[in-house]
Amino acid sequence: MNKKALLGLAALMSVSAAANAVSISGQAGKDYTNIGVGFGTDTSGLALSGNWTHNDDDGDVAGLGLGLNVPVGPFLATVGGKGIYTNPNAGDEGYAAAVGGGLQWKIGSSFGLFGEYYYSPDSLSSGIDSYQEANAGARWTIMRPITVEAGYRYLNLAGKDGHRDNAVADGPYVGVSAGF
Repeated sequence: MNKKALLGLAALMSVSAAANAVSISGQAGKDYTNIGVGFGTDTSGLALSGNWTHNDDDGDVAGLGLGLNVPVGPFLATVGGKGIYTNPNAGDEGYAAAVGGGLQWKIGSSFGLFGEYYYSPDSLSSGIDSYQEANAGARWTIMRPITVEAGYRYLNLAGKDGHRDNAVADGPYVGVSAGF
């Protein structure tokens, strides 16, 4: 690797070195649960995330994400990707490499809105035809470090080779998180 590329990588990593926080979250919907962890997801710079979503009728999905958070006016925009393990109840287990991003809008010191979307076509997945994940909602920080959240989550594994679609998550949820 040349010196310019190494310097650029070091500069990108140092952007996220200041004031990164770790968060642990859990959400529950009517037919699904989601557990997540994040590092630097609420600050500018690099962000790492991981989650596991479970639905008794449609299967499991686990993912690891890497994103770049950039402040854009009052918003924090994220662009990134996720490596995803899929285990649908109807179909074959496999993987997906999804790309996407999100937008966060902090309103005041304790309230915020957010949305995100990730997609993986057939060419970047195995065992499924495509992967789609969307999440939108609101967060209220009761007192640091506790935040409550309400929103809508959609996570679909499109069936392949005659298998049905598996909507692992499709509906409203409530959740809580702790950030340190």
